[in-house]
Amino acid sequence: MRHFMIAAVAAVMALPVWAAELGDDGLHKTDWMRDTFKDLREDLEEANAEGKRLVLFFEQRGCIYCTQMHEEVFPRPEISGYIAENYFVVQLNLHGDTEVTDLDGEVLSEKEAARKWRILFTPSLLFLPEEVAAGESVAEAAVAVMPGAFAAGTTLDMFTWVNEKRYALETDEDFQRYHARMIQERDDGRTD
Repeated sequence: MRHFMIAAVAAVMALPVWAAELGDDGLHKTDWMRDTFKDLREDLEEANAEGKRLVLFFEQRGCIYCTQMHEEVFPRPEISGYIAENYFVVQLNLHGDTEVTDLDGEVLSEKEAARKWRILFTPSLLFLPEEVAAGESVAEAAVAVMPGAFAAGTTLDMFTWVNEKRYALETDEDFQRYHARMIQERDDGRTD
């Protein structure tokens, strides 16, 4: 019995102190996620008014990769702080029935929007530009998509690359080259 108690205490102590909170829908909740009416045209306007970038964050109940991101990556102060400061995050449920109004005006359920925008994995993040042409859907407008779980460095680099509009620069440095350069700079101890 004593060994069982010691093992139980050790197991509880091994749990991360920042374990992500789950909502009634089974999705992880953070302080930097916005609860909106999911009219993405209005969300884009509000993001722009706040000087932030709109990002759509698809998750699903029971997603072990979502849990991994919420327990190992997003709690890092440099990542959560960067997201909170620079992004307007709207969470969507891959299998949800809540209505979403696409940028092109089409009203769909979350699961229909996921199919329309070709979302296959959770978590998946769709990064949107500040301006979208009339009639353009989220899938057509997205400047970057991050499908799946990634380590902290990759995640921060993607959020930074999009926020700095590096996708629009006239250089040969796509995200993969930018990320490789950031890894090298971190390995070299440079922080600029």
